[in-house]
Formats: sequence, C-alpha cells, structure tokens
Amino acid sequence: MDVPAAADDDPFEEQRERTANPMRRLFTEYGGEQAGPFSVGVAASVFARLLDLLPPLLLGIAVDAIFLNESEFSLPLVPDAWLPTDTEAQFWLVVGIVLFSFLGGAGLHWVRNWGWNRFAQYVQHAVRTDTYDAMQRLNMTFFADKQTGEMMSVLSNDVNRLERFLNDGLNSAFRLGVMVVGIAALLLWMNWQLALVALLPVPLIAFFTYRFVNTIQPKYAEVRSTVGQVNSRLENNLGGIQVIKTSNTEAYEADRVEDVSGDYFDANWDAIETRIKFFPGLRVLAGIGFALTFTIGGFWVFRGEGPWFFTGTLRPGEFVAFILYSQRFIWPMAQFGQIINMYQRAYASTARVFGLMDEDAGIEERPDAEGLVVDEGRVEYDDVTFGYDDDPILEGVSFTAEGGNTLALVGPTGAGKSTALKLLLRMYDVDSGAVRVDEQDVRDVTLASLRGAIGYVSQETFLFYGTVRENITYGTFDASDEAVVEAAKAAEAHEFITNLPDGYDTMVGERGVKLSGGQRQRLAIARAMLKDPEILILDEATSDVDTETEMLIQRSLDRLTADRTTFVIAHRLSTVKDADRIVVLDDGEVVERGTHEDLLAADGLYANLWGVQAGEIEDLPEEFVERAMRRGARTDGVELRSTESSDDD
Repeated sequence: MDVPAAADDDPFEEQRERTANPMRRLFTEYGGEQAGPFSVGVAASVFARLLDLLPPLLLGIAVDAIFLNESEFSLPLVPDAWLPTDTEAQFWLVVGIVLFSFLGGAGLHWVRNWGWNRFAQYVQHAVRTDTYDAMQRLNMTFFADKQTGEMMSVLSNDVNRLERFLNDGLNSAFRLGVMVVGIAALLLWMNWQLALVALLPVPLIAFFTYRFVNTIQPKYAEVRSTVGQVNSRLENNLGGIQVIKTSNTEAYEADRVEDVSGDYFDANWDAIETRIKFFPGLRVLAGIGFALTFTIGGFWVFRGEGPWFFTGTLRPGEFVAFILYSQRFIWPMAQFGQIINMYQRAYASTARVFGLMDEDAGIEERPDAEGLVVDEGRVEYDDVTFGYDDDPILEGVSFTAEGGNTLALVGPTGAGKSTALKLLLRMYDVDSGAVRVDEQDVRDVTLASLRGAIGYVSQETFLFYGTVRENITYGTFDASDEAVVEAAKAAEAHEFITNLPDGYDTMVGERGVKLSGGQRQRLAIARAMLKDPEILILDEATSDVDTETEMLIQRSLDRLTADRTTFVIAHRLSTVKDADRIVVLDDGEVVERGTHEDLLAADGLYANLWGVQAGEIEDLPEEFVERAMRRGARTDGVELRSTESSDDD
C-alpha cells in the first residue's frame, strides 16, 4: 500500500515519505514481543464468535425437529447415538447448549479483551518510548526546524491512534472475520442456493470499500498534518502568554488560533464527509441483500417449493436460522468499512511515528568509540570549520585552552562563540579540522563520557517541573543530601533555598517560574558544581541578572572554575578580564588572542568592545561603528538555523 500524499505544509512529510510498509513494520518490530497476549486475543476471538454462532442454528433445529416435528433431531458433528430420543430431553439439551454458548462466550470475551488490551497497551508504550528516545538523540538542527507542538502531536496523538487501532480495530477485524467466514460457511451448508442470494452484496461492498480506501488515505494524512499545526500554535501561545498579555495582542492571537483550527476543521470535515457518505452506502447494500434473502426464502417456505429456478425444500426452522445468520452476516460486512477507516487513520499516524524514529541522528558514535579519559583537561581547536547547510559559521578556527585554565570567547553577536563550544559538546560535528581533549578527538569517544566530563551553564537556565532538590541533582541522581547542600552553598543558593516554603522540597513550577532569574541561575550553577566536571562551559551565565545578583553568581563561578578547564562566553567583558586567555571571534574567525592587557594594548576589536562598555563611544573608530551597524541591520540566516536565538552570540 502506498504512503499517502501529504499536505504541502506537513513538517514530517519528508520523514513520512521515507517510511515503507509502516503497519507491517509495526507488527514485525513490536508485535513479536507480545506474541502471547496477541495469540490469546486471536484464539479467544475465534472461539467466542464460534460459540455466538450456535444459538441461531439450535433455534432452527428446535423449530423443525421439536416444535413442528418436520425433521429428525440431530446436531452437527454429534453422533445421533449420543442424542436423547425423548422430545422434552431434546428441548432441555438445546437449552443447555444455548446457555453454555452464552456463558462460555462471556468468559472468552473477557479473555479476548485482556489479550488485545495487553497487546495494544504494550505496543503503544514501546513505540512512544522508542520514538522519544530516538527523537532526543537527534542533533540540534532537527529541533531548530520543528516546533514542539508538532513533535508532541506525533508522540501523543499519533501514538494513541495506534493503540486505538490495535485494540479496537484489530480486535474487531478478527471478530468480524470469524463471523463472516463462519456464517458464510453455515449459510452454504444449510442452503447453498439461498446463500448465493445472501452473498450478492459482497462484491459490491468490496468494490466500494476499495474506492473508499483510495479516497480517504490522503485526507487522513492532511488531518494529521493540521493537528500538528494546531498543537504548535497552542504550545507557542501558552508558552508566550506573558508577552501576549503585555503586548495586548489577545485578539490577534485568537485570530491566529482560529486560522489553524479552521485548517484542521476543513481537513477533518473533508475526511468526515467522505466517511459519512460511505457507511450509509454500505448499509443500503447490506439491506438490499437482506431484503432479497427474506423475499426469496419467504416465498420458498409458504409455497413449499423453490421459486423460479430454485430447487429443493426449505423448512421453517431452516429459514428462521438462515434469516438470523443473514442479518448477522450483512452487518459485519458493513462494519468492515469502519475497520478500514480506523486502519487508514492508523496508517497515516504510523508513517509519521516511524518517519520521526528513522530520522538521521546526525551525531553518531563510531563503533570503536572509547570512553574519554581526562588527564590535564587540555582542549584544542585545530583549524575548525563548520556551517549550517552551505552557510559557514566558523572558518579555520584554532586555539588551545590549557588544563585548569580559563579561556574566554568574546566578540560581536553572530561571531560564532556558542557554536564553537557546542562543537566541543558534539551538539554538532565539525565540517573539517578537529576538536580534541587531551589529544583525543571528540568524534572518537563515546558521547556519554564526553558530555559526562563537561558541565554546561547557559544564559537561558532551564528548570524542570519538580522540586529544588530534583533540579540540582538532575544528571547526578545518586547524590546525597549532604552533597546537594554543599553544592547549593558553593553556588550561593543555600540561603534563599532555606527561605522557600518547603526548602529543598519546594516545587519550582514549570520552567522554574516560581523563582527569579538569579535564583534559577544559581540552581543551575549548583547543578554543575554537584556534577563536578573536569571541563566547564559558562555561556553568558550572568547576562540577565542585576548587578547585586551578578556579584553573588560571580562568587559562585569563581569557586566552580577553580582548578578546572573553563570556557566563558560573555558580552560583559568585565566578567572575563581576569581570564588566563581571551580569544576574540569576528564573523567566524579568530581575529585576536591574548590577555586582557595585551588586547587593550593591541587597540583592536577587543579594545573597541571594551570602549563601548566603558562608555567611550565618541572615541570609537568610524570603521567599527559602521561594521556594528551592518551587523545589526543584517538578518542573520545563521541564527535562524541555530537551536536558540543566542546560539551564535
């Protein structure tokens, strides 16, 4: 079956088009681990439906043999010698078998539901966790191109749709399959001529179902796309609710939500219109087949002979059973359309799930990768070149941070400072050149050992929803309470934490909304101190706090940077003037390097940046001012492709 065409704006179109046979893959990769519950569900479905077929057959036998006495009492597959000859005993035998079929069917239905639910829930759980794990290992470029709401739509809505199909759809498919095959066999066994009449609608139902599949398939793909757009818009707006309120743009955002919701409405209504036309059509075909069966069979019974070219006899009991089976046969045939409908929706979702799961991670460990061994902590950038797509960010960058020293990266916005250090973390890989730690190329070591040796404190501190303690211990989950307190004290955070309502057990709110910017920053520093990394990266760690808080944080950082290799990115040059070495980047190239005093004496870019912060604007060279104006007016495509707005600061 072909993968359905997607809407032009489907963010996962490329991934989805690469996915071949997603439903087959779903069963081969995930169904095998739950073969037991699946087999139980299938077996219980089969036997439960076979028991459901007994009452109409027994009713027909009872009418002809017991009530009308028009035939001998006999049961299929049961030797006549085993059957009672007394009429009343025959009656009670039929009653007993009917009761057994209902009681046994009820038990088997429970077993069936257990098996299918167990199977569906496990597959849902395994697919969601595997998809999330694959997604979080993708490089940062992927996340720059996708919105959070779009990815949440795959992990939530699409995965849930798989569970609904596996539980309800697949369960119903086996159940109805047994009904259709079993009833068709019984009808042909009871009266093959009348059975052909009852089966007349089947080819037409199959034809219209085929047409329905081809029509609805692309419509569901578009519905899945628009769901992602709605989720993305809502996620963006809820995350930026403060900006919306302060900008007085509630009406504007309401219109934007109405637009994307309208797109979803249009796509979904288009699919619904197709669906609601299809199912009544199936019922009409089924009804025509039932009416023909009843008409011909009715004439056959009360005339005592077959009408037109039909031959043989049809007893009243047989006719009653035949009509009951015909009704049970036609309705499942119509319900197959519902199952096909569920399958198509699940198909579109499965393609998106596996499309995301199969996305190239970009950053892969080499098969022979070994753990990073940090001895001195010496970090070397050797003629490094890197760019997003075809846009160069860094060109021929070379510098070295000696073990235990502090190296500061400074330069104008967009110079490539943050990008350079993300190459050390292997958020990206260099295009040429190498980044080494104690002579070990970072591409030759395991990611876990590399990132485990590096602590990272960013400007935009992220706190998880949870307690203060949980956020400090994030990444060092086995830390003792004493170690947590010591880290907090070293980060100048212990005092404010103890003043919180529940101390270290205080909930910080989503993204740490209950804390101030300085408090969040100090918790991030405490987290890094608890980790005690050999190499530390401080990316604008004090840029968004007031002067007093900056003083407290700087005291924390002085403790944290002691005796470890440290990289500092800063716009406030006063915070890096004591660094052992300062590297100045401009347009992705190293233009100056040295100590604070050396760079001031060189009277170059660093000296001009220092002059700006010292308020000596009138003394700045005209060339420097013009270049700053050009940088400010330029729409930097680099930043649009970076993972954060400050990525290339």
